[in-house]
Amino acid sequence: MITIVDYGMGNLRSVQKAFESLGFQARICARPADLKPGEKLVLPGVGAFRDAIAELRRQDWVGPILDHLAADRPFLGICLGLQLLLEVSHEDGDWEGLGVIPGEVVRFADTPGLKVPHMGWNEVQFRPACPLFAGIPQGSHFYFVHSYHVVPREGDVVVATSDYGGAFTAAVQRGRMFATQFHPEKSQAVGLKLLRNFAEL
Repeated sequence: MITIVDYGMGNLRSVQKAFESLGFQARICARPADLKPGEKLVLPGVGAFRDAIAELRRQDWVGPILDHLAADRPFLGICLGLQLLLEVSHEDGDWEGLGVIPGEVVRFADTPGLKVPHMGWNEVQFRPACPLFAGIPQGSHFYFVHSYHVVPREGDVVVATSDYGGAFTAAVQRGRMFATQFHPEKSQAVGLKLLRNFAEL
């Protein structure tokens, strides 16, 4: 079973429908007490970092998420769900994240000819050994919507990059913890393939 964390900030139904279209059961879970052992966990997210981390704490999701990651159970963060894994975000202030990945979340630098937020399809280069990208052609395009991006201090967690006025982290992995800056549920065939790879871990 795939469980999608409902903390009030995410495209929950679109992620659920994407898994279901592939033939996998996926449920939306609004209460940490309803988590079941052995489930795969998905943390989506859209909106402001400050509000998201506040809701995770208010709804007592932080402990269960950290326990899940400590047990190396399959986990997929999507967009803001990636950024929340970092130590700190500088979006409209300085906000403490989950601290799972050392590093920070920063805004794209102003670059002539490029708009912020970064919105649309962008090419992604990835490490072929990462199981999340198995069977996906190198340089495939995924769909992004974000003004901020993660800067991990440990380069070994970065398994995919993209470019928007300079290279930035598009996906991370540590054990069976994965997270993407792009939205696989909005990335058509390659996004569905990535979600299938996760579901079949």
